[in-house]
Amino acid sequence: MQDDVILRISNLSKSFGPVKALRGIDFELRKGEIHAIAGENGAGKSTLMNVIDGILQPDNGEIVLDGDPVKISSPTMAQQLGIGFVHQEIALCPDVSVAENIFMAKTNVSRSWLMDYRKLERDAVDVFRQLSDIDPSVLVKHLSISNQQLVEIAKALTLECRILILDEPTAALTEAEAQTLFGIMRKLADQGISIIYISHRLVEIFDNCDRVSVFRDGQHIVTQNVAEIQPSDVVNAMVGRVLDNLYPQKQEAPSDEVILDVRNLTEATRFRDVSFTLNKGEILGVAGLIGAGRSEIVKGICQLEGDVTGEVWLNGEKLKLRNYQDSISHGMVYLSEDRKGVGVFLDLPIAANISALNLEHVANGIGLIQSGTEEAQAKALGHKLNLKCGSLSDPVSSLSGGNQQKVALAKMLSVNPRLIFFDEPTRGVDVGAKSEIHRILRELATEGVGIVVISSELPELIGVCDRVLVVREGRISGQVTGDEMTEVNIMHLASVMDAQGSVA
Repeated sequence: MQDDVILRISNLSKSFGPVKALRGIDFELRKGEIHAIAGENGAGKSTLMNVIDGILQPDNGEIVLDGDPVKISSPTMAQQLGIGFVHQEIALCPDVSVAENIFMAKTNVSRSWLMDYRKLERDAVDVFRQLSDIDPSVLVKHLSISNQQLVEIAKALTLECRILILDEPTAALTEAEAQTLFGIMRKLADQGISIIYISHRLVEIFDNCDRVSVFRDGQHIVTQNVAEIQPSDVVNAMVGRVLDNLYPQKQEAPSDEVILDVRNLTEATRFRDVSFTLNKGEILGVAGLIGAGRSEIVKGICQLEGDVTGEVWLNGEKLKLRNYQDSISHGMVYLSEDRKGVGVFLDLPIAANISALNLEHVANGIGLIQSGTEEAQAKALGHKLNLKCGSLSDPVSSLSGGNQQKVALAKMLSVNPRLIFFDEPTRGVDVGAKSEIHRILRELATEGVGIVVISSELPELIGVCDRVLVVREGRISGQVTGDEMTEVNIMHLASVMDAQGSVA
């Protein structure tokens, strides 16, 4: 890595009305480095990236690229200057092919009247050779979320950029795909391309980045070489206080009382003979590689999808569920991993989101919503979860990721649930909000609500859960608890590793 500065930002500010999103930011990016940006949601990270990409214009300050002051007036100009931006939110055209999406920018400026689809697909294969074996002729809408994210990354790589901005690129990737991406990032950096890497996952930052800059409340707090700073220092700089306890204290001895008893749950193609119990007061984790069947099992229990056989007992009662509404009526709810797609209605008010699962509670005798009742419910649940918002009439889209997740959780609590399945409860959530959500999970378990957590983050499962089930190829391959709850033991059960440490 060279010490040449390719991008220098000086005294840059940006306000939205009375809200100061960026306050006198100074930032430098060196040629050929991977520079991490860390900070809680609302710290100003995305605003700064949107300024660099020309999506937003700063109120004042200077941007210097390769020694020359520039005014980046649009994303098109940013591309022309060699800046590529892979956003956290996927922005692909679902009804056209992978190849067309990748080369859309070049196609738009082409003077040709005819599209050479075969050439597009050949070129796409060359791009994907270093990423994945995705078929470039497939329509994007038929791809998984993780493969759509890889298409976004491939699209950026075709722009021949000198600066590549990656905003939470691994949020929807499998561990293998993420490791592939990290290898590509290092190759690009070795070629002199500078990478700005935004992530809430400190392990990724410390394993793959050269420097880290921390932002808080629209201000630049510190920049340091990764080798010269501790993860705890980064966390404390992000939240502005010492955050020692990322995970709440566990129950010493959960009750013997069984809340959930699943027996021989089977779905023809995705899981079979799944049996387990959940005791009162404990938090049960579910681990496994992507595609192992973790989410499918939980959705099957709640009758969200699949033709499921087997028995589900809740608090000693055998349930006869025909659909998810039956599951809700029995007090068993599922919080989706796809918060923005399924968990909340982004354009609706906060109060309306919270009441969405239990409209009968906030409606009068003729079915009309009583705004006063709805707001009172939202206020009470918001207070319980420490929800931070301007007004309960504001749209959920106005909230940070952590507060959006609290709204989704409040919606679950509105039905007075006896059991909640949490699928990736802290995905895309900053470290401070993660700590709060973990505390809420423990409080709910202590109050007697059954809690099951599905997570791809092994430190989260180990830190939050009292016991972890491991799913492999649609079956429960084992469980770990106490001192046996380690990443090595969980991965062994998830992947069937032999004595030499290779996957069998």
